[in-house]
Amino acid sequence: MELFNKMLSQVDWKLILTTSLRIVLILVIAWIALIMLHKVLERLERRLIKKSVDNAEPPTESAKRAETLVRLIRQAVHIALWMTVVLILLRELGMDIAPLLASAGVVGLAIGFGAQNLVRDFISGFFFILENQIRVGDVAVINDTGGLVEQINFRTIVLRDLSGVVHTFPNGTVSTLANLTRDWSAYVFDIGVAYKEDTDRVTAIMKEVGADLMADPEYGSAMLEEPEIFGVDRLADSAVTIKGRIRTKPSRQWAVGREYLHRIKAAFDREHVEIPFPHRTVYFGDQDLSPEMKLLKAFDQEKTGQTSP
Repeated sequence: MELFNKMLSQVDWKLILTTSLRIVLILVIAWIALIMLHKVLERLERRLIKKSVDNAEPPTESAKRAETLVRLIRQAVHIALWMTVVLILLRELGMDIAPLLASAGVVGLAIGFGAQNLVRDFISGFFFILENQIRVGDVAVINDTGGLVEQINFRTIVLRDLSGVVHTFPNGTVSTLANLTRDWSAYVFDIGVAYKEDTDRVTAIMKEVGADLMADPEYGSAMLEEPEIFGVDRLADSAVTIKGRIRTKPSRQWAVGREYLHRIKAAFDREHVEIPFPHRTVYFGDQDLSPEMKLLKAFDQEKTGQTSP
């Protein structure tokens, strides 16, 4: 009993009380910081969703993108905050945290060198989502591979091409990215007609077909405007090429374009506009001519006043 009283008399109660109050104060400050952080992140999430909706992005997709960004920021801030709180508490308990910080720095450096590709993928993925470069449901071409975007993660982007093949790209390896369905899409067409056709008449027929397509309830709702006919674009070997474009809502350009070409073919048949095909003349020489062809050639030369050599 005397030993216990002696030990209690040697305890610095003032230091314990002061340290306890400091620890409680640190925890209270950390708790208040977390509450403020959650409120700020909730406000940020609402602003991101509102901005995405204003840009005509589907509400479900905008909510998912905002939630992903906010979750990543929340996790990063939580880790940084609690690591700081733990170090401060250890210092308040009298521990020397300098060696611990030095060890953590060395370990972090080693991990950073070993996982630099992983870190690069995460940073690239964060900016893909933050800048809204592509979204789930877009049709994109990544590193010369095209397909439908099925997943966008912080480490990878998943595409499925027309054949059903799934392509997975680490975000850090994406060198080229083309989004075919951002905001609006376009179907560019080149239609060839015979040289004997009046291009002004052909253009008028194409515009008339475009106006009818725009008035169609099924396809007109996917179009942003009537087809643009740019005019004669090229004088090819067998055809005069007329170029145009149809601006549509995202991902609707292929269906609208196929229907437009279908109606163009029907209109050209109805108006007797010739869609040419390549012509080629093969000459075999006099020795390969049949007797009938030789006789016909001699008759033509006699008719034109020419003599055979």
